[in-house]
Amino acid sequence: MRPVEQQAGGMLRVFEHYGPTLREVEKRLLEMFDSDVFIIPVIGRHLIKSGGKRMRPLFLLMSAELAGYEGEDHIPLASIIESVHTASLLHDDVVDGAESRRGNASANTLWGNQVVILVGDYLYSNALKMAVSFRNQKIMETLSAATTRMTLGELTQLQKSHSIEISEEEYFDIIAAKTGALISAASRIGGILGGCTPEQEEALGSFGLKAGNAFQVVDDILDYKADKGALGKKLGKDLEEGKVTLPLIYLLRSATNEERALVQEILDSDGVDGAGLQRVLDLFKRYEAVDEAFERATALVEEAKGELDAFPDSVRRDRLIALANFALQREK
Repeated sequence: MRPVEQQAGGMLRVFEHYGPTLREVEKRLLEMFDSDVFIIPVIGRHLIKSGGKRMRPLFLLMSAELAGYEGEDHIPLASIIESVHTASLLHDDVVDGAESRRGNASANTLWGNQVVILVGDYLYSNALKMAVSFRNQKIMETLSAATTRMTLGELTQLQKSHSIEISEEEYFDIIAAKTGALISAASRIGGILGGCTPEQEEALGSFGLKAGNAFQVVDDILDYKADKGALGKKLGKDLEEGKVTLPLIYLLRSATNEERALVQEILDSDGVDGAGLQRVLDLFKRYEAVDEAFERATALVEEAKGELDAFPDSVRRDRLIALANFALQREK
C-alpha cells in the first residue's frame, strides 16, 4: 500500500487528479437541467452554484479507473448519478421543511414545495432516460434498484422519526438505503464499465455501501459537533427534525429513564431551544456517544477498504482508499 495516498494530503491529490474530469461531469449535470420550462435551468444553476464535493461521481470515476476503463461513458454516467442524488436532496428538503442547503437558501424556500417536487421528478425521469440510452441492462438494473431503495429508506426514516425506540440495526438499514445504496451503485457501475470480474464488481458494490454508510455516520456526528459555518446547517438540526441518528442511539443506550424522557420530549416538540439542545449536548459528553459513533464509522471505513483486496495493489486502488479515509477527516 503506497503511503503517499494515505497521508492527510491524499484526498487533496485525488481532487487535483480528478478535477478536470469532475468539471466535465458538472458541465454535463448542468446540461441535464436544460428545458424550455424556464424554472428548471434556474433551479439547476442555483443548485450547482451551491457547490458540493461530487462524492458520488468520484466513486464512479475512481472505480471505473481501478477496473481499467478507458472510454468516455464514465462522465455522463457520473452526471446521472449526481442528478439522482440532487433530485433526492430536493425532495428531502421538502419533506424536512429545510430552509437552507449547504449554507444557502434551499430551493423550496425560494420557489416553493410544489415546484421543487416537480423539478426533482424531472431530474429522476431525465436521469433514467439518459441511463437507458447506454443500452446496458446491468447498469440500468443497478441504477433503478438504487433509486427504489433510496425512496424506501427515506420513507422508513420518516416512519421511525420522533421515536427513541429506533434500534442501531434499524438505523443502519435506513442509511444503507438512503445513502449507501447510491454510492454502492456508483462504485458498481464503475466496475461494470471496466469489465471487471463478478467478484470484483461485488467487492466494489460492497466498498461503496460501507464507505457510504461511514460518510453518513460522520455526517450525523457533525450535526452535533460542527458549527453552521462549517457544516452549512445549524447545530442539532437532525434533533429538531426528529431524526434519531447513531450518536443519539448510543446516548440513549446509556441514558437514565429521566434522560430518555427528556430526549423524547425534545423530539416531540415543535423546535429545539438553546437550553434543550445544550442539555442534550451535555449528555453526549457524559456518555461519550459521539466518540462511540466515530469508532463505528472508523470500523466501517476499515471494512470498506478491505473490500478492495479484490484488486492488486496500485496507485488507483490507493486513491479509493484515500476516498474512504476522507469520511473520517471531514469537518463539513
